[in-house]
Amino acid sequence: MDSRLDYYAASPRAMKAMMTLEAMTSTLSIEGPLLHLIKIRASQLNHCAFCTDMHSIDARRLGESDRRLYAVSVWRSSDFFTAREKAALAWTEALTQLTGSDVSDEVYNELRVEFSEAEMVDLTMAINAISSWNRLAVGFRQKPSN
Repeated sequence: MDSRLDYYAASPRAMKAMMTLEAMTSTLSIEGPLLHLIKIRASQLNHCAFCTDMHSIDARRLGESDRRLYAVSVWRSSDFFTAREKAALAWTEALTQLTGSDVSDEVYNELRVEFSEAEMVDLTMAINAISSWNRLAVGFRQKPSN
């Protein structure tokens, strides 16, 4: 499938707003390695090959292991992730898959144990941002470079 359009060229003002959101989320309280894990997981759930590829590469640059990256999609049955990371991944899945469900008290309470209130909002904003990027990339068929 070919790309449909260059959304940066089509609407520079909209993309400037997206870049501002992205820049803001990367300076908040969520540590870089965890930020990439949640971006990878949301991108997997949203079937975004471009963002999954990009954030896997970025995570490796930050020292993330291949084993953990391979296990992101099966994090619940893996011992590679901390309680904090698992709470963030569960929150990511709950917010990314809102259709037909809500966010359970169990997932929320697990998040509260591992994150401060500010961190919970910051994490949610990062999930919102990657979900928006996913929708742009999937909708307009942006592909990873070979």
